[in-house]
Amino acid sequence: MSKLRNKIVSLLFVLILLVSSACSATSKETANEKNKKGSNEPITLTLFSADPHSQWDNMESPVSKKVTEKTGIKLKAEFDVNGGQQKIALMVASGEYPDLILPKGNADKLVEAGALIDLTDLIEKYAPNLKKIYGKYLSRLKWSKDDPSIYILPTAPIDQTYWSPGNGFMLQHAVVKELGYPKIRTVKDFENAIKTYKEKHPTIDGQPTIGLSLLADDWRIMISTTNPAFWATGAPDDGEYYIDPKTYKATLHYRRPEEKEYFRWLNHMNDIGLLDPESFVQKYDQYLAKISSGRVLGLIDADWEVADAQRALREAGKYDRMYGMYPVTLTEEYKHHNFQDTGYLGGWGIGISVDCKDPVRAIKFIDYLASEEGQILQNWGIEGVHYKVVDGKRVIPKEEMEKRNNDANYSKKTGIGVLKGFAPSYGDGVKDSTGQTYTIASPEQVKASYTDVEKDVLKHYGVEMWKDLYPQKEEFPVKPWGAAWNIPVPANSELSVINQRLLDIVKKRIPEAILAKPSDFDKVWDQFMEDLEKAGVEKAEKEYTKLVKERVKLWQDN
Repeated sequence: MSKLRNKIVSLLFVLILLVSSACSATSKETANEKNKKGSNEPITLTLFSADPHSQWDNMESPVSKKVTEKTGIKLKAEFDVNGGQQKIALMVASGEYPDLILPKGNADKLVEAGALIDLTDLIEKYAPNLKKIYGKYLSRLKWSKDDPSIYILPTAPIDQTYWSPGNGFMLQHAVVKELGYPKIRTVKDFENAIKTYKEKHPTIDGQPTIGLSLLADDWRIMISTTNPAFWATGAPDDGEYYIDPKTYKATLHYRRPEEKEYFRWLNHMNDIGLLDPESFVQKYDQYLAKISSGRVLGLIDADWEVADAQRALREAGKYDRMYGMYPVTLTEEYKHHNFQDTGYLGGWGIGISVDCKDPVRAIKFIDYLASEEGQILQNWGIEGVHYKVVDGKRVIPKEEMEKRNNDANYSKKTGIGVLKGFAPSYGDGVKDSTGQTYTIASPEQVKASYTDVEKDVLKHYGVEMWKDLYPQKEEFPVKPWGAAWNIPVPANSELSVINQRLLDIVKKRIPEAILAKPSDFDKVWDQFMEDLEKAGVEKAEKEYTKLVKERVKLWQDN
């Protein structure tokens, strides 16, 4: 009797398992069917970005809530302040990843670790808007010649027309106004303007006036301290390497003789007391706070790096202490390459990890952000709240535009633009199905965003926009390799190891050269060059040249 009872119990247990398994399978199939039909059931995806995000709204703003309403997706995000390198190394070591990752230049480490999924099939099945927005550039998303997978969705704007320069030498409007709007074309012009004004005004608002402040906080040393060396000597931004436009030969850009003279000029600025003595020890937040105080006359930086400080000055009504952007080079023989066209850049963007809880929902979320509706929402906001439609055209009321231009936390409060960096976007000047531009950045809008002080400064220089001071993109050929910093270097390769050694040397020797006695500059520089050679710079240049040539061929063949 007990044996019969045991058999019955066993049979019941098996039946329960079978029913349970069937229900589970049905549940998964149902979930998959819902995904295919565009389910908007709420789900939270985790996201890691290697960049900070000062306007992150936790998806609680009106625009972000609207995105959640449309997609069912909320993001739990983490933003790094140190470029993501350490955090991504920890992810790889642990083998655990967030759903979505924006790794900047560290995607190679994730690909090597098998952390990112190939998005090719997901795009084909579930992302019509991504296919549309990338269009003819879709082939540029392929990882390499040997691996045609799509691991990263580039987030650079597509077919962008740039209405404002992103890089240059920045001077407070107060400086050029007081000095009668002098010519600001060479480093000597820049130096003279700072020197003359600082002598007249040793303090600003009771604090010591600073002539020029640089930033060398971790990876940011490249943006403010080292990258300007190629801008100032007639080269475009290719990261740590200069690429010969005819032969595609890569040279670590510090090894160019003309750049040595740029750093000699910075050494001179330090020697005569015009360089901020805290330049190589201050942290990013300290740098921004110092600029926001209004006592730093000059900067050499990218617009995005100091944007929060510019907004703070504007919000405080310190319009004279805001900055103009000038195409300064070492001497007038050089052209500033800010507007040289790279073509569309693959490489840096967003990827979906192998640990993503629902890759289909993730790709659909990114696809929505790339849609016409998602793009208008991210650029213009919500109809009836942030803009209105008049005679079929989107119009931003004057009072709303004033908030956009003057409120330092406008994006965070409204959500406009907060999610823009998580998906590809149409560039300035590209028109939607109604014939209006996706973005509000037309020449007219850019001019309207200027303060009266800014307009007056530009008028005295005989132009209407900062862009007009610069050489235009038509003066340069399109770069067939795009931008060399955007080319993936295989993780754990010898080139990757050498590059890190070279960067460590740069971070040590460049500040040392700038702060040395002028009589010691050549000696420090010679040691710098010798250190680079010992670290394998010539081998790195040969390997990088191969990668550049492969990129050119990959893009030409597609």
